Amino acid sequence: MNVLADLDVKAATSARDALAKELYGRLFNWIVLRINDATKDTSHKSNTIGILDIFGFEIFQLNSFEQLCINYANERLQQHFTNHTFDMEELLYKIEGVPYDNITYINNQDVIDLISGKASLFNTLDDEVVTPRGSDMGFLNKCKVKQSEEQRTGGA
Repeated sequence: MNVLADLDVKAATSARDALAKELYGRLFNWIVLRINDATKDTSHKSNTIGILDIFGFEIFQLNSFEQLCINYANERLQQHFTNHTFDMEELLYKIEGVPYDNITYINNQDVIDLISGKASLFNTLDDEVVTPRGSDMGFLNKCKVKQSEEQRTGGA
């Protein structure tokens, strides 16, 4: 079924933006629910996802796609900082023969890959956007298929 609406450029742009915002908002809520389901068994301490929010005072009842992008950018900045602060300095100490204590830290590459890696949420969303008659349900189904493949192959 096709629906045709005669809109001027401003109204069409507004409708497009509202649709995109709603889609991204629903996607974010779905991701949060999936993460909550996956980590609700607190008997296993390895079930954690660490996301640095540089502006830790920001607490929202409902997050948006924009907030996901902000948190993702912060994760990339944190990764860059960590890499240069720990990894590069450690390498320099080894090269120069300087004794040092190894510092253990959490690497957030898995979180970054989930959001923007080769088989990531962003890439899946990009695929769905260019699919004829793409939809939020199509995107959700593609995410589920990728999750099933990942579970079947063990992330290989």
